[in-house]
Amino acid sequence: MAEKKETVKKAADKPKKDKPSLGARIKKFFRDYASELKKITWSPKKDVKNNTILVLVSIILIGVFIFLLDLIFSGGISLLGKLY
Repeated sequence: MAEKKETVKKAADKPKKDKPSLGARIKKFFRDYASELKKITWSPKKDVKNNTILVLVSIILIGVFIFLLDLIFSGGISLLGKLY
């Protein structure tokens, strides 16, 4: 039993690894963040503009299509309600 106590003491005597301070970790995070941003290949402004217009037009067309379907189906259901 005495041997076990000694092993516990030896484990407690091990030096702990020094953890960087909070400020150092935050500084490293932003340094790494800036480094990753430099690696990004940005699309040309013209491509971004064209893609944005395409998305907006698509959203509008799909919205109009859903509106028309809703109008047709609600009218159909109203007609069915009048029949019975």
